Amino acid sequence: MSAEAAVAGNAAHQGQTAGEYIVHHLTHWQNQPMKGVIDFSVYNIDSILWSVLLGVLGCFILWKAAKGASSGVPGRFQAAVELLVEFVDAQAKGIVHNEKSRKLVSPLALTVFVWIFLMNSMDFLPVDLLPTLWTVLSGGDPHHTYMRVVPTADLSVTLGMSISVLLVCIFYNIKIKGFGHWIHELFSAPFGAKLGPINFLFQMIEFIAKTVSHGMRLFGNMYAGELVFMLIALMGSALAFSAQGIMLPIAHIIAGSVWSIFHILIVGLQAFVFMMLTLVYVGQAHDAH
Repeated sequence: MSAEAAVAGNAAHQGQTAGEYIVHHLTHWQNQPMKGVIDFSVYNIDSILWSVLLGVLGCFILWKAAKGASSGVPGRFQAAVELLVEFVDAQAKGIVHNEKSRKLVSPLALTVFVWIFLMNSMDFLPVDLLPTLWTVLSGGDPHHTYMRVVPTADLSVTLGMSISVLLVCIFYNIKIKGFGHWIHELFSAPFGAKLGPINFLFQMIEFIAKTVSHGMRLFGNMYAGELVFMLIALMGSALAFSAQGIMLPIAHIIAGSVWSIFHILIVGLQAFVFMMLTLVYVGQAHDAH
């Protein structure tokens, strides 16, 4: 965390207040300024860049493990990946009972877990490391060059993933039940065919609620974790204001270490929860009412 303290202290010397420092680090690198609260023509370039790079990295890791797999005594890397694959497959078998569906669902769940874990893990890098490198390489102004590196702290990314899960669920609803039977189910469950409009309304609310909560849960936890790291980084800049503030940089190192250890649980747990909810929602799509 010492790199964070150095850059945070530098920011203080350059005249940035704590609020300006946090706002700057919570601003995305976008293709154009937003014209309103909701502007679908604007997209976050940094979130797309890092999510794609980490997705490719995750696929490469799994491909490398599969290519180097042998029937003999596995190495540590192969053993770790095999344990992960067996763990995810066991979870899929317990939730999705259709063996044919699991041929797609199990690899999907594995990919989701690895991808989200890697994206969450970007939070362990010093807050200012990659944004500062980006500023130097791009030759930009530190006050106007933006780069957020934790894709799961971007609501558009997490909601995009949860909407993708919703589409997978709709696909299996139609594939397993048939389009006509699924439409009939939307109007007949859970209160019977006589209350068709109410049933349909409840079903739509359920789909929307599951999708929004699925994405918001991951976003909320990672956004909060990112914000805490920024606050800890600011503690290291206290030395720039006063020699009497020497205790804050020390507290900064201790707090950063403790929070990093605790954050390991959050990073893994959030990836696991998102994967499990994906399996649960797909499993529900196989159930007939």
